Amino acid sequence: MLILGIDPGSRHTGWAIVETEGGSCELLDAGRFSFPPSHPLSKRLGDLSHALDELLARWTPKAAAIESAFHGRSSKSLIVLAQARGAILARCGSHGLEVQEYSPAEVKIAVAGNGRADKAQVARMVELLLSLKPGGRPADQTDAMAVAVCFAKRYRMDQLRVLHGDRKAL
Repeated sequence: MLILGIDPGSRHTGWAIVETEGGSCELLDAGRFSFPPSHPLSKRLGDLSHALDELLARWTPKAAAIESAFHGRSSKSLIVLAQARGAILARCGSHGLEVQEYSPAEVKIAVAGNGRADKAQVARMVELLLSLKPGGRPADQTDAMAVAVCFAKRYRMDQLRVLHGDRKAL
């Protein structure tokens, strides 16, 4: 199954396309969309929506995983992040993708085994899990890879639960 992992932002949005089969994951492509902070938010969100449309047309994933918002430095930052997430969710919905959202702690637990892992630990574990050469990737790109890996792991567990009749776990 092809999975799109997304680390949302209004200035930088990391993305990763991961293919999962059985218990293994393979990174097929990854990058980030970057938009000038001098552009109005409406232009950045429009550009994000357009860039995501092109990516979804090129790869046609079955599912998308996105990191949920958390309250960081300021309420204004949270609102702008929520607007970027809205643009992303709208695009994924219009393409008919199954979308799952995971908190930063859930993603860190899935890839590093520790909900308080720092960005360097997450990046290193993603490199190990996806058999990548170390270093040189922006944090939003490795975060997007981590979100996709989290989806793959959770999806597999959810499928096993369904197979064994534990429907309330979903």
